[in-house]
Amino acid sequence: MLGIPAATIRNWEERYETIVPERSPGGHRLYSRDQMERLRFIAAEVSRGLSAADAHRLLAEQSERGHHLVHEGRTDGTRLLVLLAERDPVAADLAEFFLRTEGYDVHLALAVGDAEERWLESRPQLAIVELMISGGQGAELCRRLKQHDAGAVLAISVLQARDEALAAGADAFLQKPLDPLEFVSTVKDLLGASALVARREQERA
Repeated sequence: MLGIPAATIRNWEERYETIVPERSPGGHRLYSRDQMERLRFIAAEVSRGLSAADAHRLLAEQSERGHHLVHEGRTDGTRLLVLLAERDPVAADLAEFFLRTEGYDVHLALAVGDAEERWLESRPQLAIVELMISGGQGAELCRRLKQHDAGAVLAISVLQARDEALAAGADAFLQKPLDPLEFVSTVKDLLGASALVARREQERA
C-alpha cells in the first residue's frame, strides 16, 4: 500500500525504533493506522530529499509537538469522492481507511436507502457497493445507480458473484476479503477512466 520495501521498513524499525509494530501469534508485523501514517510521512519526506535519519528525527519532533500527520493526497487541487455502501461496519472502516490514505474523500452508507440518498446529494465519482447490503439488495442498488447515470460502480462481496454484479451494471467486481493493493489499484483504474470521460465531455461542451 505504501510502496515501501519490507526490508526498508525492517531497517527503519531496527535502526530508529520510531515505529515498532505489534506481532501476530505467527510473528507477522501488525501496523496500526497511526503507524501507517507515520511510515507514509517518512517515505514522503525521504522522497523530498531528506535522509531517513532526518525524516525520523522530523517525525519525532512532530510527535513531541502533538502535530497531527496529514496525508495530502492529490496535489492537483481536486479530491475525488467515493461512496462506500457496505453492510459490515468493521469492513467499511477498513475500506474507508484504504481510500482515505490514498487521498480520496469518502461518504459511508450502511443501508441501501442511505446510499441512494447520499449519492443523489453528492454525486460521487465512484460507488463501491457490497452486494449483501440491506439483506442482499446490493445488485439492485447497482442497477438504480446506473439508472441515475452514476459514474463508475465497483461491486464487492464475500460471494463469487462477478456475473451477477456485471449483469447489474457494475463496472468491476472484487471478492472479499479485499486485497489492499488490488482494491486501491481497481479504484484508481475506475476513477482514472471516469476522469477521462468527464474531461472529454467538458471539452465537447
